[in-house]
Amino acid sequence: MKKVYVLLEELVTIPSPTGYTNKIMGWVTTYLKGLDYEIEHTNKGSLLIKLPGENTTQARLLTAHVDTLGAMVKEVKSDGRLKLTKVGGFIWNSVENETCTIHTRDGKEYSGTILMHQSSVHVYTKSGQTERSDDTIEVRLDEVVTSRQDTENLGIAVGDFVSFAPRFTKTASGFIKSRHLDDKVSVALLLTLAETLQGKKLPVDTYFYISTNEEIGYGGNSSIPAKVQEYLAVDMGALGDGQSSDEYTVSICAKDGSGPYHYEFTSHLINLAKENDIPYKVDIYPYYASDASAAVSAGVDVKHALCGAGIESSHAYERTHEKSITATYQLLEKYCLSPLV
Repeated sequence: MKKVYVLLEELVTIPSPTGYTNKIMGWVTTYLKGLDYEIEHTNKGSLLIKLPGENTTQARLLTAHVDTLGAMVKEVKSDGRLKLTKVGGFIWNSVENETCTIHTRDGKEYSGTILMHQSSVHVYTKSGQTERSDDTIEVRLDEVVTSRQDTENLGIAVGDFVSFAPRFTKTASGFIKSRHLDDKVSVALLLTLAETLQGKKLPVDTYFYISTNEEIGYGGNSSIPAKVQEYLAVDMGALGDGQSSDEYTVSICAKDGSGPYHYEFTSHLINLAKENDIPYKVDIYPYYASDASAAVSAGVDVKHALCGAGIESSHAYERTHEKSITATYQLLEKYCLSPLV
């Protein structure tokens, strides 16, 4: 399992907000070239990896998304600072005071910090009471700029992407803290699993789908091979009050904001966990959707299910534990070796 953490640290350090994923998909493609698999790129920029099986007339598909939360330059302000618009669903408080990188369309990168305009408590006595919003949050560039023209002269413009520093840390007690664990934990797991399964004869043709638009709702909803019968989204388990998932088990989702997942398929995952002594929790995520639910909503005729590592503080500075990652890996491997539902 050490390979998972090496891959994960590498993945989270490559900026990939939704819409700006060419660099990381290039990295994933290069990594996969070391394995003996058939690879296909979709028009939307996603990646299909085919693992051959004994049954070639039916197939299963597992997906994980490599795109993350981020932002885009909405306006270059008169003082040279940047106004932002969100890419993906998060609250501004979760990225306040975070280091960021601005990616210009001509390939330049500039560092900055995401701050509230009225940050200094020595100047703005009500800074703690001010709402964090599109109008009060800005980027302070690490460049000598005092006007809109100064910033534009750097090549920074409206529509440039902004990525957030991941701050990856693995503690001695087994916790992994970083931004973008959603869903790069799952990507690291699928890449590791692809290497483990190389040379093994699977029951059916199996596809790993690395998608690129999940955070905005339409990641893995197209380019699904017609023979796919089962579609498993590998994505984070949402933790918090009222949830049963935790950071030490694999989370199996029975229902999310889109509705229930396929009953027999979900039961199959639960039974695999029970039979193989894999620690798991069944949960419901009321404010959540996945690539699998997006595919079903788009009309793809598959049985769909969802499982993944439990992620604390989702869409903020996230955390999980190696126990949850290990349990998720074990369930995914057992699933790939099992018959179709």
